[in-house]
Amino acid sequence: MKNPLELHVTGTLVWYYYICPREVWLMARNLVPDQEDTNIDLGRFIQETTYQRDKKEVSLGNIKLDILRRENGQLVVGEVKKTSKFIKSASMQLAFYLYELKQSGIEAIGELMFPKEKKKVSIELDEALILEIEKVKKEILKILYQENPPKAKKVGYCRNCAYIEFCWS
Repeated sequence: MKNPLELHVTGTLVWYYYICPREVWLMARNLVPDQEDTNIDLGRFIQETTYQRDKKEVSLGNIKLDILRRENGQLVVGEVKKTSKFIKSASMQLAFYLYELKQSGIEAIGELMFPKEKKKVSIELDEALILEIEKVKKEILKILYQENPPKAKKVGYCRNCAYIEFCWS
């Protein structure tokens, strides 16, 4: 296990928190899902082949932004997803990035991008989102400090999960 002082919340962990707390624990320990999973391959392909004109994969501290651009004088952080099916987790991941930037004195707005659906959703950090992000960060840290992963629990996402064999074999 990582040194407890090295454990920190990332956007990916926020994403997984809204889908499955067990995945949060596994990801934080670098127990990576099946990299041959078709959903993972499709996500990589979409990330690499869409929005070619935007600056991609920008790392700032503990956050990794899919897209960063200026639009009408405003900094825009883009998060690319293959489907809007997981819009709550995607919205909170993007809100986390906006929150972390704000904590560093950088104001930005967010845009969820679903190229396959030709859909975009704007996200602006407001007081309600700030409170939810602060609460979620604490809950994620509680999961990370557990010695064992949360028990496997069947949820609607299990069928397409790259960790399916880890949980249900």
